[in-house]
Amino acid sequence: MFHRKKSDAPPALNRALRGTLAGMWVERLVRAFWPFSSLLLLAAAALGFGAQDHLPLLWANVAAIMLLVALLGALLVGAWRLRVPFPADAARRLDQALPGRPLSALSDQQAIGAQDAASARVWAVHMARMQARLAHVDAVRADLRLSRFDRFGLRYIALTAFAVSLLFGAPTRVGEISELAQIPGRAEAVALGPSWEAWVQPPAYTGRPSLYLNEVDRARLELPQGSRVTVRFYGQQGIMSVHESLSDRQDPDTTDMAQDFEIDSSGRLSIRGPGGRDWEVAALADQPPTVALDGAAQRERGGLMRQDFTAADDYGVVEGRVHIDLDLANVSRDFGLAVPPEPRAALSVALPLPVSGSRTEFSDAFIEDFSQHPWANMPVTVALQVEDARGQQGHSQTMEMTLPGRRFFDPMAAAIIELRRDLLWSGENATRAGQLMRAIGHHPQDAFRGVEARIRFTETRDLLLASLDGGGLDGATRDDLAQRMWDLAVLLEEGELADARERLQRAQERLDEAVRSGADPSEVAELMDELREAMRDYMRQLAEQPRERGEAPPDGESMEITQDQIQELLDRIQELMEEGRMDEAAQLLAQLQALLENLQMAEGQGGEGMPGNEAMEGLGDALRDQQDLADDTFNDLQDQFRNNDGDEDGGQDGGQSSSDLAERQRGLADQLRDQQLSPLPGEGTPEGDAALEALERAQRAMEDAAEALEQGESGEALNRQADAMEAMRDGLRAMNEAATQNQRDQQQGDQGAEQGGDGGRDPLGRDRNQGGDVGTDQDMLQGGDTYRRAQDLLEELRRRSAERDRPEAELDYLRRLLDRF
Repeated sequence: MFHRKKSDAPPALNRALRGTLAGMWVERLVRAFWPFSSLLLLAAAALGFGAQDHLPLLWANVAAIMLLVALLGALLVGAWRLRVPFPADAARRLDQALPGRPLSALSDQQAIGAQDAASARVWAVHMARMQARLAHVDAVRADLRLSRFDRFGLRYIALTAFAVSLLFGAPTRVGEISELAQIPGRAEAVALGPSWEAWVQPPAYTGRPSLYLNEVDRARLELPQGSRVTVRFYGQQGIMSVHESLSDRQDPDTTDMAQDFEIDSSGRLSIRGPGGRDWEVAALADQPPTVALDGAAQRERGGLMRQDFTAADDYGVVEGRVHIDLDLANVSRDFGLAVPPEPRAALSVALPLPVSGSRTEFSDAFIEDFSQHPWANMPVTVALQVEDARGQQGHSQTMEMTLPGRRFFDPMAAAIIELRRDLLWSGENATRAGQLMRAIGHHPQDAFRGVEARIRFTETRDLLLASLDGGGLDGATRDDLAQRMWDLAVLLEEGELADARERLQRAQERLDEAVRSGADPSEVAELMDELREAMRDYMRQLAEQPRERGEAPPDGESMEITQDQIQELLDRIQELMEEGRMDEAAQLLAQLQALLENLQMAEGQGGEGMPGNEAMEGLGDALRDQQDLADDTFNDLQDQFRNNDGDEDGGQDGGQSSSDLAERQRGLADQLRDQQLSPLPGEGTPEGDAALEALERAQRAMEDAAEALEQGESGEALNRQADAMEAMRDGLRAMNEAATQNQRDQQQGDQGAEQGGDGGRDPLGRDRNQGGDVGTDQDMLQGGDTYRRAQDLLEELRRRSAERDRPEAELDYLRRLLDRF
């Protein structure tokens, strides 16, 4: 072994030896005492988490003695297993870690060849090389791995438990181990450290932070009602106690080591014992929320109900609902409402709450569509309810009102809705509703304008009558009937009209009915918008595709009225209706209807029909013939129902009628096929292709209808006839678009020739070639009073009708105008 003096050793070697020796001390201490340290950390973690608080005093003392014995045993075992390292051990480990073992080599002697000069030189070089290796040697690191000694990782468990106790426990309580064995009468030793903890947790919805009472030096506290107080005592039970008048606890054990209670009212909180404290607590009451209706409910467009409201709460509203119940005492109990209503639960709908922002005080509007509910447009009671996070509720005053919903101004649509309401009111009304629907369907062609409406009505009526014959209505069938009747009423109200003129007439009729029935302002505004839209479409149709109506006056004069004039007349009508002057508004409506029905359009100077106009007129005639045929088919179907129980001859007559209808249907299909071969507007353009495709669809539907009629299936024939008419309407629209595009192209080509003279004005009195703009920049009203202008037009009609030298055709035209006024 290397016995060189320490003073002769290189400095690096001395440092390496000392470092290696220190590492060996740490390594052997860890291996010997890791059980002791693990046991000590586990004990400290248990004390930090307050395990002693949950053990009786006797058990706590026994546990403390056992812990001390275990620690002493682990310490003794560790001391017995400890092998004290010496410098020679450090030198041996360092030598073994170096290549060539230089320490051992330096202590060796040359055994042979010592007298040979060459051998001596080799040995000297070898010694110098070993010496050089020791000049930069480093200490050997200690091996602290304990996996082969602690296969279950107990040391990691103990270390983790101790770390968690440092973060979430009370590490200062480790000193209480000395108190576990103390005898009563020495409570003053507890004052050496904290012996209690208390904190207050306000309700989460208040947004207030927790309060650690050990650090609060104020004598008075203001805490929200419902706050939770938590108190923990450490040490021997009975030393500390809690006295409070904040909660409703009945005879609590004031010395419990763990106590929790909520603050219900103002009072006093006292912790008595070593280091105790007193607080005067003022409980901040959580007031219940409030909600109020802001006026009566309004009917929005489309029949939507809008109810404004205001809600408030000191910490915010979390939920709200609208409760709507039938006000049976104020219901007019006549007709279908005379029978007692079936029980129906009150409506309960969620109130809208702010998604972002504060809910402590806000105003909002409840908007919902109750048009299809049986209580729509009937007396109801409305009340609002809100709730806060604590479960307290606030209620508004109950308001009596009519539940807003969509109203129908078409008489037949209104009748269907009333029958629907009666069915949903009580099942006893089913028989009455069936009788009324049977009466309406006696002459359906007089009650319904379109085939689709008649078909839907017949299907709904037959379903109702079949249900009555089968023993009564069940819930599912009644709901199906209610939906069918609603869809039918909407179809009747909104119409199935594709032509702009027919839509305008329907809009005028609905507005006139609304004026007579006293509609509210929102309904009037909605109907006025519908009339304006229909008016714009109609005027655009007149401007883009002129068509003749009867014979033109020989002198070429024609009545001219601009869309701006009509717009001002509509504004005047709406103004009168808003002011409640319904009679004057109705008079202006009648005058407007007369003017529009008799408005005559001129073709212009030298104007010739656009290519394909004959095809459009022929298709229009075919559409009217198809409509008449559908009416006859429907009447034949009605006769079949009436004669269902008739004799054999009656069945033959029905078959012969179906054959005649089938022959007429074949003729219309052939006529439509011939029209496809004639020149059509916009041939080769997308619009022209769309028109041709629509005519082909219509022809196929007609042929299918003819086959159904030949087989006696009138119901199927009606469906195919409806498809044919819809396809023909699509074809007319496509032709109209193609003709309009052709007209615009022609106007652009003739722009220079049309700028001078009267040729620059269209039949509505507007300048041509204005880039498609509707209207004129000129003032055509001769004054701002549209009502006065209408009176002037009426006087002019009367003056011209009195001139007997005018042609008879013109005088007849003027007399028809005056009859409308």
